[in-house]
Amino acid sequence: QVQLAESGGGSVQAGGSLRLSCVVSGFTFARECMGWFRQSPGKEREGVASLATSDQSNRRVDASVRGRFTISLDIAKNTVYLQMDKLRPEDSGIYYCAREPGTSSCLLDPQWYENWGPGIQVTVSA
Repeated sequence: QVQLAESGGGSVQAGGSLRLSCVVSGFTFARECMGWFRQSPGKEREGVASLATSDQSNRRVDASVRGRFTISLDIAKNTVYLQMDKLRPEDSGIYYCAREPGTSSCLLDPQWYENWGPGIQVTVSA
């Protein structure tokens, strides 16, 4: 059974940093996309960053976080990370880790992702 579990969220002041982790189980990284998404009240879920496990140079980062957020993968630890620097209040929301199996296209569109973690809260205060 595929499972994803996020950790590392919390509250931070604007300009600060957080690192989210997503530990996966029930499968071995081979050929899929791993993505981070976020959702704030009243808004649709949006893509933040994605990475192809078969080719880690294949990454996408949303324009709103480019230069501030970095996605990475540690295959030995079955973990995907999202390093978030220079955080802004508008980055607040619930962050989700997700998997799209059998592909390396890694579009930042939640409709393509099949497996999801429960989400974790990130709050950035001004």
